[in-house]
Amino acid sequence: MTIDDAHRMAATTPAACELKYAVVKRSVMVGGHKTSVSLEDAFWDSLKEIAARRGVSLSTQLAGIDTHRHTHNLSSAIRLFVLDYFRTRAVSMMMIGESRIDSPGLAPFGEPATADSGLALR
Repeated sequence: MTIDDAHRMAATTPAACELKYAVVKRSVMVGGHKTSVSLEDAFWDSLKEIAARRGVSLSTQLAGIDTHRHTHNLSSAIRLFVLDYFRTRAVSMMMIGESRIDSPGLAPFGEPATADSGLALR
């Protein structure tokens, strides 16, 4: 067993998984006042990535989420914002590529691709 194998095994233990998905409380500035949010690292990292892609500060991004949220809980609003952001990106990517089918066995809604259906590879 190599050191890398040992690290991979250790990363998949229940204790390591709990740490990976642990909710972490963070202090943030929103609209000029200090508050805290409790988020998993995946949501926190995604939020920072979204702010960077948009060219805004994390505080500005949080203020926008705070202003437009439909829930009383800011942490929940952040999770929903991140989910919506990536869901929207995924849908737009599907629409960009929807005229192309990568595998003749894969067709929308599980319909078999046939030569006369217009879904077969050309």
